Amino acid sequence: MVRLEQYDEHERAHLLGLPCPRFPDTPYVTGVNPQRARVAIVSTAGLHRRSDRPFGLGEAGYRVLPAEVDPADLLMSHVSTNFDRTGYQMDINLVLPLDRLRELAARGTIGSVADFHYSFMGATEPGPMEQPARSLAAILKGDRVDCILLVPV
Repeated sequence: MVRLEQYDEHERAHLLGLPCPRFPDTPYVTGVNPQRARVAIVSTAGLHRRSDRPFGLGEAGYRVLPAEVDPADLLMSHVSTNFDRTGYQMDINLVLPLDRLRELAARGTIGSVADFHYSFMGATEPGPMEQPARSLAAILKGDRVDCILLVPV
């Protein structure tokens, strides 16, 4: 990740001047017992299957990633020029840690791994993402997912 001091003065000032949205407080809720939790991953790596349409600049939607997807069938269409893809190219688990979830489930640390996982495009304004996120929440509930591993990229 590029640090602010590595940018020229103009770009640094631009980034520091970007608005930071405020969201209403969310009421505290008690989490589920991890040993009974059905866990899904939500990543912002801009991942999609080769057969899916790539993410566009500022796109607020998400892509569905089956749990049994072959990592060779995944592409990353993250649009940030400042994003280093080296780690992703070496180990998909950095942005979609399905192998780690499977290990946790096999040890009984978590109850189960969901059948589907999801990726949004990072570097997107959060406001337009609200409706797709709400729609996804309903899908996750329907899939009996009660714990989400958020993987911000």
